[in-house]
Amino acid sequence: MVKFNEQLKIIRKQQGKTQKEVAVSIGIGESNYQNLEYGKSQPLLKTLVNLADCFDVSLDYLAGRSDEPSVR
Repeated sequence: MVKFNEQLKIIRKQQGKTQKEVAVSIGIGESNYQNLEYGKSQPLLKTLVNLADCFDVSLDYLAGRSDEPSVR
């Protein structure tokens, strides 16, 4: 199973987004987003939902628990 921070980076890069673009999109600071990708902090539930919405993926896919990115 892929770690959350690794999956977050993979998804962001696959979608061609910058860290700053994602941070602005979900309403957090760029350094806070970087800490999520670097594994230095864990997201709040609200942030997880916003990330899933931003990337248009399921929470399970975002967390690395599923190989199926589609939202059901």
